[in-house]
Amino acid sequence: MGIKKYKDLILVGTSHIAIESVQTVEKVILEEKPDFVAVELDKKRFVAMMSGAKRKAKWKDIRQIGVKGFLFNLFGAWVEDKLGKMVGIKPGSDMKKAIECARKVDARLALVDQDIAITLKRLSKEITWKEKWCFVKEFFQGLILRKRGVIDFDLTKVPSDKVIQTLTKKLKRNYPSLYKVLIVERNKYMAKALYKLMSLEPKNKIVAVVGAGHEDDLIKLIKNENKIHNKRS
Repeated sequence: MGIKKYKDLILVGTSHIAIESVQTVEKVILEEKPDFVAVELDKKRFVAMMSGAKRKAKWKDIRQIGVKGFLFNLFGAWVEDKLGKMVGIKPGSDMKKAIECARKVDARLALVDQDIAITLKRLSKEITWKEKWCFVKEFFQGLILRKRGVIDFDLTKVPSDKVIQTLTKKLKRNYPSLYKVLIVERNKYMAKALYKLMSLEPKNKIVAVVGAGHEDDLIKLIKNENKIHNKRS
């Protein structure tokens, strides 16, 4: 489990469909009793998650985020739902547990992710036809043809740092646009949001629950934000 610390910030890296993540999130928050619990959600996803209602697709969504972003979101949700059913846990249970535990310890909740509409609109603009074809081909080979060479790991647990690094390198190599929009740009946004929380006076203890693989880059970016602030001061 990726638990990383920097000053008053504790980052918990999770898998959104792993029971191990849910258990670790609960353990860390209840033991640390932070002032803030930050989660990798924006307002739209938070409302959708807590309401439990499945939002119906509308034409205005396509106009807002673009066809490619709309289809990617639809497909991603479908895959995550299928994987969740395989392991017997609903996608996002780690975030729900974080929100539940924040209430138990009277911590304030912070939504630190970029607006999903902005992310999907950027994705729709940036993703290339080559990447889309590669994505469809790999999905077909992996899930339908069961082609060998796919990295195996236990879905009920958070992948190891080695597996995450391998998957991240593959994503960066084969899907540079996806890597840029889903990882790099969102990391920058979340790092700024977390740095603002860390800059509040008096100092606060923060537990941030984010997808596994984001932790190290977030700490680097937060340190950079701190350097920029110190230079200005």
